[in-house]
Amino acid sequence: MKVLVIGGGTGGLALAHGLKRAGIGVTVFERDELRTDGLHGYRVGIDPDGSRALHALLPADLYDTFVATKARDPKYFTMLTEDLKEVLSFDLPESTGPVESEKSISRMTLRQVLLTGLDDVVEFGKEFTRFEQHGDQVTAYFADGTQATGDLLVAADGSGSRVRRQYLPQAKTEETGIIAIAGKLPITAESAKLVPPKVFEGISMVNAPHGLACILHVMEFQWDRDGNVKSGIGGNTEELIRRWPGLQFDNTRDYINWGLSATRDTMPGNIMELRGQELIDVALRLTPHWHPNLRRLFELADPGTCFPVNIWTSVPLEPWQTTNVTLLGDAIHTMTPGRGVGANTALRDAVNLCRQLIEVRDGRQELIPAVRAYEAKMIEYGFDAVLKSRAQMTSDDPVYKPVIGRLALAGMRTAMRAVNHLPPVKRRMRDSMLAYRGADRDELALEISPAPTAR
Repeated sequence: MKVLVIGGGTGGLALAHGLKRAGIGVTVFERDELRTDGLHGYRVGIDPDGSRALHALLPADLYDTFVATKARDPKYFTMLTEDLKEVLSFDLPESTGPVESEKSISRMTLRQVLLTGLDDVVEFGKEFTRFEQHGDQVTAYFADGTQATGDLLVAADGSGSRVRRQYLPQAKTEETGIIAIAGKLPITAESAKLVPPKVFEGISMVNAPHGLACILHVMEFQWDRDGNVKSGIGGNTEELIRRWPGLQFDNTRDYINWGLSATRDTMPGNIMELRGQELIDVALRLTPHWHPNLRRLFELADPGTCFPVNIWTSVPLEPWQTTNVTLLGDAIHTMTPGRGVGANTALRDAVNLCRQLIEVRDGRQELIPAVRAYEAKMIEYGFDAVLKSRAQMTSDDPVYKPVIGRLALAGMRTAMRAVNHLPPVKRRMRDSMLAYRGADRDELALEISPAPTAR
């Protein structure tokens, strides 16, 4: 069996690791020209679902490296006003182990971890153009004139998936009406003092009038520029990081990142064309009455790290007829960052698809029924996540409306302040959030055994 994976993102690379370990032939075709082209992006929260999937798919030593290269764990989730006044805050549980925990990961670091050990699997500079199905085989064609044929083609090429456009033209994506501006700044003596201790040690959300919102993450890592582990870290971790070949491609430094979002009609008409200092200026114009410390965070952002994001979402669709082409991650269920589960859902896809293909490898299942079983499960949880994520981030929300928006915001703040003074209710809210992100879910356990030896 030969699997062709289009796209070297989180889900596609994780799947490739699992298939390689299972002895299933796999090639990943990545549009980027070089491994270093993917060094972009900010924080991604890997929840227990994502951790279990990576633990199942990656070699044990590489999973250990993934854990060693995470940022320190967030201690709090806090909701704030634009004056930096606390509305709601609850403690996040301490890590109970390397798998069953929430992790703050740099997207660029995660990409380099996932590329480690796949030198013989990933082909760079391969821009997918189309595919053709002929009998039990499928052929992918690329812009450089080359082609590749296999038994299964997996679309892992993101929200703008060319595979999806050809294969499922009825699958639609649509704008949510929300635009975000992202930026980051290094942690320095000045910047570290701009936020309260709970913000510095946690994940924080500012909700403000006119539908403005801002998420804040503080990312502190265990290693320095030369791969030396900072003081107080165990020797085993230091050795893992020193020996990790991906370190030479990683440029992560301790930083604070922010994402300011609002409805499109609040932003300049040409917002998607702006870059750098122009975006910082927009953030400052939108927030004239915000706390000076928050505005200073915007001012200190490195202009080279600022970019606009148009928030899109998939439109759920009915199951389709299964063939030897399938999809995972954003290629089929693009979702808003409202619930923070996009990457984790892609990883959930990868481990579930890998499980089904191992069934095919071992002769317990034919390919098409195996893919159908994967798709049935993926469609259910994937589009459920799409709908719940959209509910958290759409311009249809009353908070964005001109008149009732202030009333909706005031009502939300009043309710959250009440919960903040009711520890049992607050714990239930926290536990519900963690349960949605995979706490105590066991479906992603997978033991990858070697292919049976022919007799």
